[in-house]
Amino acid sequence: MSWLTAQVAAARLGVKPQTLYAYVSRGHITARPADDDPRQSLYAAADVVALERRRRDGRGRKSVAARTIAWGDPVLESAITTVREGRLIYRGVDAVTLAATAALEEAARLLIGHEPDTPRARHTATKGDTAKARGYAFLAARAAVDAPSLGRRPEQLAAEALDLIGGLGVAFAGVNTTNALLHEHLARLWKLDARGGDLVRRALVLVADHELNPSTFAARVAASTGAPVAAAALAGYATLSGPLHGEASARALLFLETALRDGAEAAVNATLARAERLPAIGHALYPVGDPRAASLLKALKPSRHLKHAIDAAQAASGDHANIDMALAALTLDLGLPCDAPFVIFAGGRMAGWCAHAIEQRETGRVIRPRASYTGD
Repeated sequence: MSWLTAQVAAARLGVKPQTLYAYVSRGHITARPADDDPRQSLYAAADVVALERRRRDGRGRKSVAARTIAWGDPVLESAITTVREGRLIYRGVDAVTLAATAALEEAARLLIGHEPDTPRARHTATKGDTAKARGYAFLAARAAVDAPSLGRRPEQLAAEALDLIGGLGVAFAGVNTTNALLHEHLARLWKLDARGGDLVRRALVLVADHELNPSTFAARVAASTGAPVAAAALAGYATLSGPLHGEASARALLFLETALRDGAEAAVNATLARAERLPAIGHALYPVGDPRAASLLKALKPSRHLKHAIDAAQAASGDHANIDMALAALTLDLGLPCDAPFVIFAGGRMAGWCAHAIEQRETGRVIRPRASYTGD
C-alpha cells in the first residue's frame, strides 16, 4: 500500500489542506500517522487516485453508470454493515469485538435487525460427497419449494433466514443433529476439540458480512425480484465459489503448504518467479491491515513455521495478510479438509446474505441496471 504526504495528496487533487482533511472525515480517503512523526499524517494513494478519477469523470450519465458497478464504489444504501477507519462494523457493533464471544446465530440476528417469528426447524440430512456439495444441494432444494419473499413480513423472513442457517449446518455435517449451532456442527464434522470449535466460531462471525461484495450483491439482486430467501442465499453461495471471491483461500492454502514443505523464502520466490502476486495479501478496504485476519491469527497462535510463512509474504509485499490467509492458516493448523475455508466463509456469510435479502425486499425495488451498448 502506497502513501502520500498531505502536500502531495492535496496537490494531486488540487485542493487546500482543509478540503483534504474533510475528505478523510467523510471516509473518502484513508489516513494514518507517519512512522517517523506521529504528528503528521499520510494518505492512501489508491484513495487519492480514485477520488481524482471521480472528480475528473464528472457526473455524466455514462460515467455514473460505469462507476456504480466498479470495485470500491457504493451501489446501494444499506444499514447493515460498513467499513470505517479500518474497522468492520455490524449495525454499529465492532465485528472483532462481537466475534470474541458471539455465535454466528447471534450475529445473524444482529445483522437481520428484525425479531423473528418462530423458526420451523425442519432439517434433514442432505446427501453429497463434501460439505460444500451438501450446502449446494440443501440451498437448491429449499429454493425450489420455499415461498417467495415478496409480500411477506420481515419477521417471517427473519425466521426463515435463521432456519436456513440451521439447516445449512445440518447439511454441512451430513447428519441430523438437532439444537446445535453452526460452529458445533462443523466441530463435530471435523472432529475438533474445544479450542478448534471456538476458533471456527470466531471465524464464522468475522466473515458474517462485508458490505456489498459480489456474493452479497448477487443475493440482493435475487431478493429484489421477490425470490425466496433460500434462492437469494443460493445466488450468494454460487457467486462465492469463484476463485476471485470465496475461493481465494485456496491459493493461500497452496502457498502455505509450499512454504511448510520447501521453506517460506522458497515459496515466496517461486510465487514471484511465476509473475504472480502473493496470495491473500492486502485488501483495498483495509490499507493498514484486515482486522478480521488480525483477530483470527491472534486467537489461532499459528505454529512457528506457519507464522514465518505469513511474515515472509507480508515482508515481500509490504502489505498485510487478509482474511483468506487467516482461513488458510486455520485450515492447516487444525488439520481441516481443503474445502474448509469455503465452508466457513459460506456458513458465516449466510447471515449477511439473508440480512441483505430482507433489507432489499423492504425497499420494494428491483435491481435492474442499464447497459451501455458498445456493439455494432
